[in-house]
Amino acid sequence: MLLFAFFVVRGCQQDEIRVTQEQAVAIAREQVDFEPRRTQIRFLRQGLNGQPNWVVSLSIPGANDNEFRRLAVVRIDANTGEVNGMARQR
Repeated sequence: MLLFAFFVVRGCQQDEIRVTQEQAVAIAREQVDFEPRRTQIRFLRQGLNGQPNWVVSLSIPGANDNEFRRLAVVRIDANTGEVNGMARQR
């Protein structure tokens, strides 16, 4: 019974959201070498175990509404604050 309780508590801790939206944006901004004019953030659960992630898009718009001068999308673990991935467009 004690072993079962241990795994239940551990599983709940892995799903806990410890990183706020504001913290996720700050972490993402540290990863880019430009000053974004637009910021979007989404919360997603990814993977087989539903790992919580913040996906932060940082951009500088282009001449048209559907293009960007600079764009970076940063995926951040909502539990640990670790950067799990990043994609850039120049």
